[in-house]
Amino acid sequence: MKKTEIDSKVYALYDEYAHSGMTRRDFLTRAAALSVVGGSGLVMANMLLPQYAEAQVISFNDERIVPHYVEYDSPNGTSGKMKGYLVTPKGAGPFPAVIVIHENRGLNPYIEDVARQLAVEGFLALAPDGLFPVGGYPGNDDDGKKMQSALDADKLYQDMLNSAKFLKAHEKSTGKLGAVGFCYGGAVVNKLAISLGDDLHAGVPFYGVAPDLAEVNKIKAPLILQYAEKDDRVNATLMPYKEALEKYHKAFEIFTYENTQHGFHNNSTPRYDEKQANLAWERTISFFQKQLA
Repeated sequence: MKKTEIDSKVYALYDEYAHSGMTRRDFLTRAAALSVVGGSGLVMANMLLPQYAEAQVISFNDERIVPHYVEYDSPNGTSGKMKGYLVTPKGAGPFPAVIVIHENRGLNPYIEDVARQLAVEGFLALAPDGLFPVGGYPGNDDDGKKMQSALDADKLYQDMLNSAKFLKAHEKSTGKLGAVGFCYGGAVVNKLAISLGDDLHAGVPFYGVAPDLAEVNKIKAPLILQYAEKDDRVNATLMPYKEALEKYHKAFEIFTYENTQHGFHNNSTPRYDEKQANLAWERTISFFQKQLA
């Protein structure tokens, strides 16, 4: 079965599962009960579950990069300490820096791979694990989303903000800072643009909900806003955000990718759209190369 054969009702149920407290068992049970076109809702649902090992783009032992985990202080965060996956390009540096903000389930293999993809393009990349203060990413997304939803949202955001500041000040950083994030991470990138002001030089949120519109005037960094076409929940916030950015004369571009689902950049599930994900990523890299030079 191809992704184009997955019924839209199963995609909608998966989105609810991914962004709520629904368990995997409940997701599969409800999918099995769906009346779908072209097959079994249960088979379609199982196809949507991530396959991280098969999706890796850049290996952790790629000779062009040096990846390792780092711990650092995070005042007023969940525990006062944070851990992240830091990937350095080979060479003396310094390098322009990009923070990579994960989805609503902690630092999973997909996000680590994104950090490696940035490093092979010449960026010092840090992917913080918001779950580190409570034990770290548990090795599966089901437990990860439960752990993340139980955190204090303000303290979790403070950990992400502190991670951005840590990366910007890193000895291998030029001080030029970009941010990219996906889903929850996209929303965080929008908020970082407000919190960091002049300290952020470029932001690329993928399918992230808009920030507090009353604070959009504080944004200084140019933005590329990446959206999936079939993503009603997130896209409901798009037009008000666009209007606020225009009102305050901010530098931004919006791209909505035809016939894509929320999560289309994540290549570990059939939501992935190779053509559109590659285009979105090419735009992201070009944007960072220009803005962080």
